[in-house]
Amino acid sequence: MPKRIAVVDGANIAYIEQSQQGDPKVANIRAVRAALEEKGYQPLVIVDASLVYEIDDRPQLEQLIDEQVVRQVPANTNADYFVIQMAAEYNALIISNDLYDSYQKAHPWIEKRRVPVMIIRGHAELYEPKLEENREQD
Repeated sequence: MPKRIAVVDGANIAYIEQSQQGDPKVANIRAVRAALEEKGYQPLVIVDASLVYEIDDRPQLEQLIDEQVVRQVPANTNADYFVIQMAAEYNALIISNDLYDSYQKAHPWIEKRRVPVMIIRGHAELYEPKLEENREQD
């Protein structure tokens, strides 16, 4: 049976825990990917084109993009649009702390499938009640 996809709002995740200089961290993206894979999900990480200029480890993020582990949206486009479209297309979870307020009316399913996350000491803690709620719907 194929793994269920979880669409990750990569920029939102990168900013959860910032570097000492205040930069978003690529390690956060890696931590969320690992947590999702551990729980049997296939992560689809989507980031804004501008994130490579803001991230704490640009070469590492560029490598993840080159390897297509992370998908970068075209310049001057909104990554939220792609996160929501991919989640809709694959009936996937959205891993993000963004509430997507401006999209809720058009996509009322977002709040049911959005899973908040914390980064604690470099490890991702996914909000288990949302994961359980969505597993029951599979």
